[in-house]
Parts: sequence; C-alpha cells; structure tokens
Amino acid sequence: MKFKFKEKFMEIIFFISASISIISLILICVFMFANGIPAIVEIGFFKFLFGKDWSPTNIPPSFGIFPMILGSLYVTGGAILLGVPIGILTAIYLAKFCPEKLYRCLKPAINLMAGIPSIVYGFFGLIILVPLTRDIFGGTGNSILTASILLATMILPTIISLSEAAIRAVPKDYYEGAVALGATHERSVIFAMLPAAKSGIMSSIVLGIGRAIGETMAVVMVAGNQARMPNGILKGIRTLTANIVIEMGYAADLHREALIGTGVVLFIFILIINGIFSVLKRKVV
Repeated sequence: MKFKFKEKFMEIIFFISASISIISLILICVFMFANGIPAIVEIGFFKFLFGKDWSPTNIPPSFGIFPMILGSLYVTGGAILLGVPIGILTAIYLAKFCPEKLYRCLKPAINLMAGIPSIVYGFFGLIILVPLTRDIFGGTGNSILTASILLATMILPTIISLSEAAIRAVPKDYYEGAVALGATHERSVIFAMLPAAKSGIMSSIVLGIGRAIGETMAVVMVAGNQARMPNGILKGIRTLTANIVIEMGYAADLHREALIGTGVVLFIFILIINGIFSVLKRKVV
C-alpha cells in the first residue's frame, strides 16, 4: 500500500513537471506571436522579411530584417562547416582511438568548454580571433569568418559529447563482425559503427545548430553588428539575435514590436530546422 502511494505520488510529480514545461513553452509562444505578428502585419510581411533596410529611427522608419536573416544563416552555416567535421572526428577519436591516459585529460577539458559562459568566448574572440583574422586575411577582423570560427568552437563540446556517447552505445557486434570479415580497425569504426550511430550524431548536430543560431553575446562582440547585406566573409554583419539584444533596451512602440517580430522569425527558423532534422532522423533510423 505504501509502495503504491509513493508510486502514485511520484507519477503526479512527474506529470506536474512535464505540464509546467509545456505550459511555459505555450506562454512563450503566445507572448511572442501576440506581440510580434501584429507588427509584421503593420509593416507588411514581405517588407519585413525581405526588406534590405533596417532604419527604425528614420522618418518614416524602415524595418527590413533580410540582412539579419542572411547574417544568421551565413554565420550558422560557417559554424556548421567548421565545427561539425571537427566535432565528429574528435568524437570518433575519443571513443575508439584515444589512449586511456590522454582521454582522462581531454574529456574533462571538453566538458569544461561546455560550461564556459558565452561572454568569455566573446572576449576570447575579440582579443584573439579578431586581430588574428585581421592580420591573416585583412579587413577589420569583425566579420562573418571570425564569428563562424568562434561559433564553431562553441558548438564543439555539444557535438563531441553527444556523438561520442552515440558511438559508444553501438553494440560491439558491429565492430567485431566487421573485423571478422577482414576490415581494419579504422574501417570497422568508420564504415560499421559510425553509420549505426548516425541517429545520435544527427541529434548532436541539431543541438549544435540550435546553439549557433541562437547565440548572441559572443556574436555581438566579433561580427561587426552592421545592419547591411552581407558582402563577403571578411565583412561585418548583424544576426537576428544581435539585432534584438542591441536595440531592445531603447526600443519603443512599433520598433519594440518589430524586434519581437524578429524573435518570432528566429523561433520559426529553429522550428523548421528541428522539423527537417526530425524527418531526416526518421529516414536514417
């Protein structure tokens, strides 16, 4: 009787916790859409999404976020191109090739990277990456390339940790079967175990993309924050998140609602990305 009471009590606690999470998400959606959609309608859907001029203080004001949309996509795309291959290869090394003594040093270091605040990454990018990029490639250093490198560094712990866990979760039968058929250690890992772990690896990439596209403070410090159309990887840009955090402090009326509308667009982008990867995940499982 006492056991059944405890079981029922914990069931209620779990249900309340899950309900709070769902209700919180619903409230966030209601707030964003209730405040953002009217602004988008007032500005004009196509003018808001595809307008190339963001000048909220002009008379009349302009609220085109297309440069920020492209800036977010370029920076996130660059982070993916740089971070995903390095992250997956590092995960493979840690799971199947790394000596035990070295693993004891590398694994805590990677976990520590995941706990470093974004502002610290931003200072690292501002002090190290910006001058380095400027000296090697030219320009001011505050650019798409610098922001992509910094974001790639920031998403590495997520991709490495989840991908490594997915690889280690693959049954040893896959590896032993490949070796029994004459494959080398490297080929057994790459061609037998890695495809079996692709579901977990795909999830790590999705979380990495979510971290990259939603990052704000670090990008603000290295991307240049110029609300204009991207004009090369060595030029400065402004992302959707940076646009919100830079101007929300003094925005009012339609300007404030337009920034909330920017958050709605960002939210929809993340939903689309998660939806696409969910479909791909079902196909590859």
